[in-house]
Amino acid sequence: MTLPRLTNTHARRVFLERHALCDISTGPQPDTLLTLIHRLGFVQVDSINTVGRAHDMILRARYPAYRTRDMDQLLEVDHTLFEHWTHDAAIIPTAFYPHWKLRFLRDAQTLRKRWKNWRRAGFEEKFVSILAQIDRDGPVSSKDVGKDETRKSGGWWDWHPSKTALEYLWRSGDLAVTKRIGFQKYYDLEKRVVPDKFLNPLPEHHETIAWCCAQALERLGFATPKELSAFWDTVTLQEAKDWCDAQLAAGELVEIEVENHDKTYRASFARPDIMECAENAPPPPARVRILSPFDPALRDRNRAERLFGFHYRIEVFVPAAKRQYGYYVFPILQGDRLIGRIDIKAHRDISTLKVTSLWLESGVRPSKARLASLHADLNRMARFSGCDTVSYSDNWLKTPYPELFMKRRKSFGGRRSSC
Repeated sequence: MTLPRLTNTHARRVFLERHALCDISTGPQPDTLLTLIHRLGFVQVDSINTVGRAHDMILRARYPAYRTRDMDQLLEVDHTLFEHWTHDAAIIPTAFYPHWKLRFLRDAQTLRKRWKNWRRAGFEEKFVSILAQIDRDGPVSSKDVGKDETRKSGGWWDWHPSKTALEYLWRSGDLAVTKRIGFQKYYDLEKRVVPDKFLNPLPEHHETIAWCCAQALERLGFATPKELSAFWDTVTLQEAKDWCDAQLAAGELVEIEVENHDKTYRASFARPDIMECAENAPPPPARVRILSPFDPALRDRNRAERLFGFHYRIEVFVPAAKRQYGYYVFPILQGDRLIGRIDIKAHRDISTLKVTSLWLESGVRPSKARLASLHADLNRMARFSGCDTVSYSDNWLKTPYPELFMKRRKSFGGRRSSC
């Protein structure tokens, strides 16, 4: 039997709408911010601050009025958000906390297995002393524990025992992150950070598995079992497959074919109203938006490449001489297309956002309107990163259209632009 087919245009529209990129969030702070993070499910945290932290960049692309102080209020005062792990470190709505009990259990099992394989000893005896220290003295960072122990670098297996124990107690749920100073995490007892109403519910494992799969599908629009499993990185692939089979049998899911950018098709699962949702999904704004390399829309690089024909990899760990683009290059979204990537960095000591290079995708012309929209977003990003001006390096526009280069360079390149 032929499966219903979702065109590539409709697939991209659904995908962007579910990732909150088809509209610009407005409204009072911090309520709008909390609603936005609920809609996304989580935002990834990363230490690189070339222009802004990953979570700040993710939210800024969707909510122009966003300010970091709003996040601090929700995390550190209201505790309506908490920090833990999905596929990586992330900020997550505290309303989801009961379903992280399964994650705590599985993380504990995984970490204990790793330590056994590394033949690491000495950390478990620190559990009681660290918990007692925090109960007595309040929140601690990793520098506040194990001061008399040898300190190394290079990963979990090279941390001193108290640091290892501290991270384990956080990942397994005994501790929670209560704040960050700079980018340093401070840990406190779970009961002091997480509101009581989210501590007591203890969902059964099957309830959490069903919740994870259903909520992942809600945020993806259409997905394979592997994509559902990877979204929160809590349920196994087999558990996701079993959930899909049960939902399909109950008529709660349908199988469809999703058209890729290259005109091939990929089988996926979706809710029965997917075609109606695709028809009703609003078009994304036509203006240019610079995204974080860790934006949720790009987290699954293979999925983004299938839908948009956009091959993207972060080259932070690639030796400089072997990089194709740059250390930390930002993707660019315009409408429902990923149109290119840009190498930028905030030089806060001179209050300047510097544009080193812009690469547009094949077939994307550097028209006057497009570059003007890009320039406007660079001005917004400069202000967001604490800079007053935008400057452009010589030959910053890496365009396959040389006849347009000189015209655009006269308008935008080689000068400082006031914000």
